[in-house]
Amino acid sequence: MKEVIEFLQKNPVQYLATIGRDEKAKCRPFMFCFEKEAKLWFCTNNTKDVYRDIQANPYIELSISNAEYAWIRLNGKAVFENNMDVKEGCMTNPIVKGQYSTADNPIFEVFYLEDANAVIADFSGNPPKEYSL
Repeated sequence: MKEVIEFLQKNPVQYLATIGRDEKAKCRPFMFCFEKEAKLWFCTNNTKDVYRDIQANPYIELSISNAEYAWIRLNGKAVFENNMDVKEGCMTNPIVKGQYSTADNPIFEVFYLEDANAVIADFSGNPPKEYSL
């Protein structure tokens, strides 16, 4: 898990893919918050389409690449939880704090990936590294 977390932290702009409520693929920029209790946490806003899309179909995938042409594909089931410790932790990120101001903002939501799987690969010809998280 350590290699996956480091990759996410070093590459803050990630792309989250969902199946939209219109049954078409949707991809948007997203950001990893942190790992806590062996869970990978993310946050969003419950007024956004992405929130409603995930509620309708919680299986998501993130794709991230770095400047060295390595990438990670991370997928799992998004599980929303009203976890104030996690919400408070997210407030240490100035971008999140700027959007939501406080952890108890009623539109602020956090979720983790259940049964997450990650694949880290590159163009070296070496086999990809796979992780079950």
